[in-house]
Formats: sequence, structure tokens, C-alpha cells
Amino acid sequence: MGSRGGSGGDGAESHGYAADIHSIREAQARIAPYVHKTPVLSSTSIDAIVGKQLFFKCECFQKAGAFKIRGASNSIFALDDDEASKGVVTHSSGNHAAAVALAAKLRGIPAYIVIPRNAPACKVDNVKRYGGHIIWSDVSIESRESVAKRVQEETGAILVHPFNNKNTISGQGTVSLELLEEVPEIDTIIVPISGGGLISGVALAAKAINPSIRILAAEPKGADDSAQSKAAGKIITLPSTNTIADGLRAFLGDLTWPVVRDLVDDIIVVDDNAIVDAMKMCYEMLKVAVEPSGAIGLAAALSDEFKQSSAWHESSKIGIIVSGGNVDLCVLWESLYKR
Repeated sequence: MGSRGGSGGDGAESHGYAADIHSIREAQARIAPYVHKTPVLSSTSIDAIVGKQLFFKCECFQKAGAFKIRGASNSIFALDDDEASKGVVTHSSGNHAAAVALAAKLRGIPAYIVIPRNAPACKVDNVKRYGGHIIWSDVSIESRESVAKRVQEETGAILVHPFNNKNTISGQGTVSLELLEEVPEIDTIIVPISGGGLISGVALAAKAINPSIRILAAEPKGADDSAQSKAAGKIITLPSTNTIADGLRAFLGDLTWPVVRDLVDDIIVVDDNAIVDAMKMCYEMLKVAVEPSGAIGLAAALSDEFKQSSAWHESSKIGIIVSGGNVDLCVLWESLYKR
């Protein structure tokens, strides 16, 4: 973990970030008819293991199974009728894809979804279920963006970026509003990090409400570009990623990086085994199904890196953003059928 970064409610509103507490509150009002207010769960058994009081914001119970519907619905319902008439396009490995498909269905407009060929089957099925028009791309982010640009040119559809967009960031920030409304005494929030849309929204909202709150990012070792970026003071991208957390393989954008740079206090890097251990704990003790990206916050809270940091000693009530629950359980079901 690096040294603690910038903080302060004034800072969250005065440095020209893509979103702020006002746009996040506007998003909360705009998306209220279309999203769930998800529960905050706790477990005394997990608290005893971690040694802190944890509050799990369970976006695994959100529509489409992940937090992404917040940003997608805010982006799509912010469009005027002329903008929306030709539909929307996005590229995503899964959760954002399904969220855009669902939000577009709710708005009554077409959604063109560019999906890499290695996306989990359960997430592709969600896109199909919500009526999205799937266009396949290669695995690389360059291929995804290139195909999305071509579709946009062919259809005139509006791009709904998975993270590097004001309305997306503002929508994701509503997670923070709900969590702190329900548990205002939280002093630390641990958030999964990838492209940075979720953690940017969470940080901007939380630090505007409580300037002293600590925002920690949780990142997989096989996709630790954000940690490298914080250390270097500039955006670092990786030639490839290798992690079970398929939702955490994107890189920071020019709108999310300034927020991560200034308002994210530390980044905790964990390996895939720790993520799987945290998933198992969520299943067995919290009694919720989470995907690897959704379990990484708990993995970070359990990590030696966190326990050896100053943040550990300064934290007592920790919010954990359980970002999603779209995990492919086919292997589990097959093993049970074979019994």
C-alpha cells in the first residue's frame, strides 16, 4: 500500500472532476424508478475473523446482478429523445453490457453490445435476456473499442462508456449515498477498482459527505495497473491481464484517473487465491452468491497488506462494496448432477 493520498470534501468538488456530489444526487433522483436500493448485510462471524466491523453493500442483489445498472440507467435516461432515438452502444466483458441492455429496454430503445469472446457465459446470457444486440470482438480493449466505434458510425447510436463518462460515474456514486445514509458511522470504504467508474463515484460522494472517510481500492495482482499508476503518478496500462476477476481487467480513463490519484487513499493488491477464499466465505457465512470481482473487497480486508498498514489501525467500521453476483456456476451444478 502506498502513502495516503489527498482527501477532503472541498477537494472532491473543487478540482474539476468529471462528477460531483450534485451530479450524483441528481443521478439518484433520475434512476430511482429503475434500480433497487440494495441491502447492507453484516456477519458477526466474518467480523470476528477480520477483527473489524464490516458492512457489505450487496450490489449482487441489484437489477442485472451488479452495480452497473446505476451508471447505465443514469446515462441512458439522461439522453433527450432525439439522442436516444437511434439507440445506444457499449463495449463490456459482461456486467455493464447487461446493464446497458436492460436500461435501454426500460427506455424502449435498441442497445448494441460489443462483447469480447472470452466473456463469461452467464453474463452473455444476461445481455440476451434483456434484448441486447450482441456484436463480438477480440479480447483486447483495442478491439472492443474499435468494434464499438464502427457500430456507432453505422447506427448513429450514442456510446455509453463503461466507466469514463460523467453520467456513468455519477450513477455509480449513488452506491455511496445509500451506504452512508444507512450506516453513517462508516470510516472506511473498500471498493473494487478496474476502469475506475465505481470507485470514482463512491469517493466523490463519500468525501463530500464525510471529508475524513478513507477510500481504499481492491485490485487483483494479475491486473494491478491502478496500483502501478498510483505509484508512478500517471496512468499505467498493462500489455495483458491475468486474473479470475473478469470484471477488473480494464484500465483507468482520463476522467477516472484524477479521482483515483487524488481521492483514493490506498490500493490493496490481492492474488486470485485470496479472492476465491473470500468468495467461499461469502457463500458459507454471508450466504450470498458473489462473483470474483464482488469478493475482492473482503479479500482486501482479510489481507496481510491491509493488516500491516496504518489504515488498519485507523479503521473500525468498514464498508465493503460487493459489486456483483454474476458468477458462472455450471461446474458446480454439473458436479452435483454427477453425484
